[in-house]
This record gives sequence, structure tokens and C-alpha cells, in this order.
Amino acid sequence: MPPKQNIEQLWIVRCGAAVLLFGQVLLHLFQGKTYYRKILEHMVTAGPGSISPVLLVSGFAGMIFTIQTARELVQFGAVSAVGGAFALAFCRELAPILTASILAGQVGSAFAAELGAMRVTEQIDALYMLRTDPIDYLVLPRVIACCLMMPFMMIFALMIGITGGVFAAWQFYQIVPEIFLESVRTFLEPSDLMIILLKGFIFGTLVAVNGCSWGLTTKGGAKEVGESATTAVVTTWVSIFMMDFVLTVLLSGQPNF
Repeated sequence: MPPKQNIEQLWIVRCGAAVLLFGQVLLHLFQGKTYYRKILEHMVTAGPGSISPVLLVSGFAGMIFTIQTARELVQFGAVSAVGGAFALAFCRELAPILTASILAGQVGSAFAAELGAMRVTEQIDALYMLRTDPIDYLVLPRVIACCLMMPFMMIFALMIGITGGVFAAWQFYQIVPEIFLESVRTFLEPSDLMIILLKGFIFGTLVAVNGCSWGLTTKGGAKEVGESATTAVVTTWVSIFMMDFVLTVLLSGQPNF
């Protein structure tokens, strides 16, 4: 591999390219250039096409977390707080992280592989020849679709997670659904739902931008396409956890040390 191409394929350089791509997306979005049919197509991929693993993982995660939470709280006689403690953690952290991670693996990797294959087969160069901007045609619809669908997916994940928690609490600790759900209603606030929507919007942007960026910067052949798809997922996971930490500090207040 020539030295110049070697530098271009460095991980840190391609992460910088993702940041630049995000700036280009914002610029093109403000210019109002997009393809609405492509947005609908990618919304299906990021929504109904990914709903099954999200619901399955959320349901089992809700049951597991409820069992662990109830086991500790029941010992202290705090049965009425089981649902609320579960709901706060699941709504603020587990549902957004699990949903974003699943979509990063399923949708983000698909974006990277698709655009990477188009890059190595010179289809993107053909778009330039047709005077079609790849940002408008390939990237912006994917980013908009993920930003729109991710919050809805997180809401569905929260609902299924709470349902799994109700089942686990009743089945293993004989906590009736009425007590569990009343605790959830008492502890959860409208601001918690706003937080999950905000995280959905931000995490959706990270999934789409990272996937598209790693696809567009792919060079080589089929092997490099696979590597870009894999690395896009890992990079997205890292960025999601970093952003989640920043949002937690900003939205929850600075912790006291």
C-alpha cells in the first residue's frame, strides 16, 4: 500500500473524516437538498427491519434487570420501589444503549458495507459524473432516517422492557403488576421520556454518520469492505458510550466527589 493511502486508512484519520462528514450533512440539510423516497426506504431499514432484535433483547434485559433489582430491594422490604428503580435505570440508560448498539450492528454495518462496496466499485465516482452529490443522495437520507426512527425504537424498547419487568417481578417475586406499574408511574417523570428521545436523536446520528463515513472512506477490495463494516460498528459503540457519559453528566448534574 502506498504511504499516502496508508495514512488515509489510519483509524484516527477516518474518525476525523466522520466529523467532517457530519459538518457536510448539516450544511446540506440547511440547504434543503435531499431525496424523500430514499429517506422512506432507509426508515424501513432502521425501523421495522430492525424491530425484532430490539424487542427481544429489551424484553430479556428487562426481566434480567428486574430479577437483579428485586433480589436486593426485597431483602430491605422495599418491594414497592422495585418497579421505580428498574424503570429509572432502564429508561435513562439501558433502553437507549441497547437499542443504539443493536442498530449500530445491524443498520450501521449495513450502511458501511453498502457504501464501501459502492466506493471500491467506483459507483460513487459515477454519481459525480451524473452531477449527483453523494452526500445528498447517499448520506443525508440515511442520517435523517436513523434520527427519526431511533427515538421510536427506544420507546418500543422501553415498553417491552417494562413488560418483561412486570412478568419477572410477578413470576419470581410475586410482586403484582399493579404495584410494579404504580411504582414505575411514581418514579418516572416526563423529563425522563424527553431524555430518551434526545438520546435517540443523537445516537441515531452517530450510527448513520459513522456507518456512512467508514463506507465512503473504504479503499481496496472486498476484504477492506468487511473491515470497514466491522470497524464502523466498534467505532459507533465507543462513540455512543462516550456521548452517553457526556449527556449523563450534563443532564444529571455534575457528580460530587
